[in-house]
Amino acid sequence: MEAQYATDGAWLFILRAAKEDFVKLTMFKGLHTTSSSLKSAGKMKLERPIITKSLKSAKGSTEMDPGIWSRLPHELLEHILAFLPLKTLFNLRSTCKHFKSLVLSPSFMSKYSSTTGSPFSSFLLLSHPQCYSCFPLYDTVLGAWRNLALPFSFLPPSASQFNLLSSSNGLFCFSLPKSCSLLVCNLLVKSSRVIKLPFFPFAFELLTLVSTPDGGYKIFMLCSKSSSSYAFVYDSKVDSWRRYDGFQPLLNDNSHQEGSYFNGCLYFTTPEPFSVACFDLESGKWETLNTEMPGELTFVRVVSDDSDEGKLYFVGGIGRNGISRSMRLWESGNGGNWEEVGRLPELMCRKLMSVCYHNYEHVYCFWHQGMICVCCHTWPEILYCKVSRRTWHWISKCPSLPDKWSCGFKWFSFVPELYALA
Repeated sequence: MEAQYATDGAWLFILRAAKEDFVKLTMFKGLHTTSSSLKSAGKMKLERPIITKSLKSAKGSTEMDPGIWSRLPHELLEHILAFLPLKTLFNLRSTCKHFKSLVLSPSFMSKYSSTTGSPFSSFLLLSHPQCYSCFPLYDTVLGAWRNLALPFSFLPPSASQFNLLSSSNGLFCFSLPKSCSLLVCNLLVKSSRVIKLPFFPFAFELLTLVSTPDGGYKIFMLCSKSSSSYAFVYDSKVDSWRRYDGFQPLLNDNSHQEGSYFNGCLYFTTPEPFSVACFDLESGKWETLNTEMPGELTFVRVVSDDSDEGKLYFVGGIGRNGISRSMRLWESGNGGNWEEVGRLPELMCRKLMSVCYHNYEHVYCFWHQGMICVCCHTWPEILYCKVSRRTWHWISKCPSLPDKWSCGFKWFSFVPELYALA
């Protein structure tokens, strides 16, 4: 009986949140969609009286009988809820356990996205050491800077001071210098977890947060201790760290470049002679790819996309004596060979090289929603390649950035996700 009251209360919440014309529209759309499927199953006569009665109630009042709504078929219920505004969906989570689990499920969010379009924008987020809690956001859907306040009030007291290190699938990973810990959180649903580092003091580099297909996440980092190095991997499913042997050449490469996740492995590039190495997150084994690299490379950065097909790319400078004359894009082809797929226009290349002063350790790359972003630690603008079109573009400096910020620019991909839980 209590469960029935909870469900009825949830339905009352929906009916009061939606206007009469909105309810009629979604019900007629749901009737049209569901009728055809029920008719083919031979159940049309069974469900039609329920829908008809609901429609008659809608003409007389916006608050229809919740007892009738609670008997709607599950498919029709999801179809109607998919038309609700995003703010109403958030509030709906507190009405009953069923709606909370439904709204947070990946299957419903997939249906919601296909019905209304993407419920969220996607952003490029800028972090700078001179400002702990201010993160300028560039909306890559609208192509404009957004003045949005990110919620940090729910974080634990130990997170009074933090540094953003990595992002993945709507999750952020911060370091908490005062407590020798890491903080993983989803700012959208306000979930967080504090993770103690393996030991203290713990100096690490190349930290990479990776969302795994099983709904969890892993954190990779390298640690140098005395003359040896180790790789540490945190698994959110078991809430523990594991230690593996390190890969020495990586420790002398770009400290701003994270690993690129592809087919269960993290990919890195080594200094000259340039090569691509991968670390298996499950087995902890290292491997160097046995592929021929292009000649006259001055720097290399590896990037992977997040599509179902998945491809591995690398961005590299071409020149001599450490001076790049051009920058090109390659992708992994058949047999593991690298195939050139694009070149940066000459004028844009000159600007990039003047920005980094040919100090390529400042250059890092990452993937964001079909774009390969090329950033410089000393420059507030972003160069990106739209991979599907093979076109290159600059994103100008955020207008709110102080002119005195001359270095320390670290960019991240931020694609909000409801069901990415810390």
